[in-house]
Amino acid sequence: MGSSCNVVSMALLACLVLNSLVFVAHGGDFYQDFDLTWGDKRGKIFNGGKLLSLSLDRVSGSGFQSKKEYLFGRIDMQLKLVAGNSAGTVTAYYLSSQGPTHDEIDFEFLGNLSGDPYILHTNVFTQGKGNREQQFYLWFDPTRNFHTYSIIWKPQHIIFLVDNIPIRVFKNAESIGVPFPKSQPMRIYSSLWNADDWATRGGLVKTDWAKAPFTAYYRNFNANACVWSGTSSSCAKTNSVSAGAWETNELDAPGRRRLRWVQKYFMIYNYCTDLKRFPQGVPPECKRPRF
Repeated sequence: MGSSCNVVSMALLACLVLNSLVFVAHGGDFYQDFDLTWGDKRGKIFNGGKLLSLSLDRVSGSGFQSKKEYLFGRIDMQLKLVAGNSAGTVTAYYLSSQGPTHDEIDFEFLGNLSGDPYILHTNVFTQGKGNREQQFYLWFDPTRNFHTYSIIWKPQHIIFLVDNIPIRVFKNAESIGVPFPKSQPMRIYSSLWNADDWATRGGLVKTDWAKAPFTAYYRNFNANACVWSGTSSSCAKTNSVSAGAWETNELDAPGRRRLRWVQKYFMIYNYCTDLKRFPQGVPPECKRPRF
């Protein structure tokens, strides 16, 4: 164990993880990395494993999950969302463990009427509890081209990024009693499903099934992350690389400026400022510096 890992508990945790887990970095082959888990052939992998699509019709949506579980690292995926009138649909892309006290890190894309913007909904669950929503408009049309959506998950913080621009940071606030996802390995999941009871204008706008099937596309999955082996003390040792690049995923001054720009001009909801929802006071993590 290196001498840098003997001061505080956070540094100790980080050091234990980085010394006991092996990191992998690879580009995506959907046949190799994912299983289509539901939807009765509405999910498809093609172009030699380089492209995946999910579809939704009146009968069913569809979804997939990663074959591997991860514990800390960076996950990237390029998505092109449902085009046209996508009202009532939700495309979810997230990390999650299982069970009643699961952890989860969410991107959800809430569809809208043609010409109206998608809403990007983010959330963080710890020990089965979420209610940490932040929502954003995007500064581009996410249906015209592929864009990269990334999660950096470290013992110190979680960073959500869009085209490598940080949009949200959730810091580890265990020191003030806020649980943080750090011990449960998570799989990558994605699904396309009907949520017209709440997704668009609170459920006022329903899915137009005449426009079905609705289809979203995925490509260029990449994981620079620890692969969990199924035990508490080891990880898979295939394609191992140095953790150095992953460790340096911090927000520098330009990153902090971009984060402030997104949150000033594109954030449309922040649970930390919703005083009506929390009349007794906002959650404790909201009282700390955001970045």
